[in-house]
Amino acid sequence: MAKLWGGRFKKNTHPLVERFTKSIHYDYKIAQCDLLGSMAHVEILRKSGYLTSAEASKLHKGLGSIYAKVKDRNFKPGDKYEDIHTFIQNELQAKIGDLALKLHTARSRNDQVVFATKIYSKLALAKLQADIAKLTKAINLLAQARKNINMIIPGFTHLQHAQPVYLKDYLTAYVEMLKRDIKRLHNIDDNLKVTLGAGALAGVPIESAKYNIEASKFFAGIENFTNAFNIEPVSNTLDSVSDRDFVIEIISALSIIAMHLSRLAEDLIIWSSKEFDFIEIDEAFCTGSSLMPQKKNPDVLELVRGYAGRIYGNLVSVLTMMKGLPLTYNRDMQLDKEPLFGSFEIISQELEVLIGIIKTLKFNRNKIMESLKDESLYATDLVYYLVDKGIPFKQAHTIIGKLLRYSTDKKIEIKDLAKGKLKQFSGCIVKKEIVKLFDPEVSVKSKKSVKRK
Repeated sequence: MAKLWGGRFKKNTHPLVERFTKSIHYDYKIAQCDLLGSMAHVEILRKSGYLTSAEASKLHKGLGSIYAKVKDRNFKPGDKYEDIHTFIQNELQAKIGDLALKLHTARSRNDQVVFATKIYSKLALAKLQADIAKLTKAINLLAQARKNINMIIPGFTHLQHAQPVYLKDYLTAYVEMLKRDIKRLHNIDDNLKVTLGAGALAGVPIESAKYNIEASKFFAGIENFTNAFNIEPVSNTLDSVSDRDFVIEIISALSIIAMHLSRLAEDLIIWSSKEFDFIEIDEAFCTGSSLMPQKKNPDVLELVRGYAGRIYGNLVSVLTMMKGLPLTYNRDMQLDKEPLFGSFEIISQELEVLIGIIKTLKFNRNKIMESLKDESLYATDLVYYLVDKGIPFKQAHTIIGKLLRYSTDKKIEIKDLAKGKLKQFSGCIVKKEIVKLFDPEVSVKSKKSVKRK
């Protein structure tokens, strides 16, 4: 195996060092992106006079044949190579001979790996935005389904009954989160500039104008490719090869997505419990117990919740790795790949299974209606009732608090209390008026601050 370096070394690399420093077992995932960068680089070398048109054509053909090999989802290069760049160089040399040795003219793995990682990120960001949009659509369809559109459920604060709310509002609260996630990813993608020409750190002897490349010339037809970016000349070579801000920004955004998906998972876990019994999760998305035959466990949702910690850890690992590095490139930086790739893959899988769960979710209307009989859900409506009678809010709040305490202690529902007993709490209370307030539909319709579409 020929390395991309080694001329000044007399000794072979120790096998322990070979094993410790290699990254081929994870950076093979940027193989397609690296090859596309190589194709663009061949064009730059041709325009700069480092390659003849015939040489460029032969290199393009050789790189194209390797590209056809690595785009197979089952592609694995083996572990005898140091990294994916070395694998590609060796493959190319085996196909077209010593002409392949010209490919590395005016570039370094330092700028090569940044380029490939940025392209990988752009493609992954595009796919992720599309997948999140699919989940938002599934949630919206669930919320707007004829049997769900007017359903009312108990709303919670502190996991305690608070006030009645529309189910559609509860569900679309997650749509709002996911819409912010899409916007966040879009902004990261928009700010992610793809450049070439940094070399190892100081630049290369090729005019910057030669690095203005129309990306669609090489990337058209690639899954998730968008024409919204082009390859540009680098403006600061030292920053270019040492920058991993984009990796940190991406994993930070993925951490927020993971948090949102974890919260959704937690709500569904709680609602599916026997104590709540608001929903039924399809059996195809549940697992059982090896000991207890009755169990139907929401393991998928629990893993969505658990994986959030993995992604948070990925973010902290890259932040910690970068915090003490001097300019410019340091080998520590190869450790950004696994956290980045792993975070993308986790979120992608979570979105797929959550879409399946949401599409097959069923609501237990009878159980939900039973829970809405809890009079405490309407306490705030009773306060507003007294406020409308001219009683100051704080005083009304105290009166209803005492009324609820009496009802709880005596185990008598408020609507069953005698008129005289109600008058003891406030002379403004008219029983036939407040009985009408213990109605979930009356409660939700009384909230007028919401701008409904």
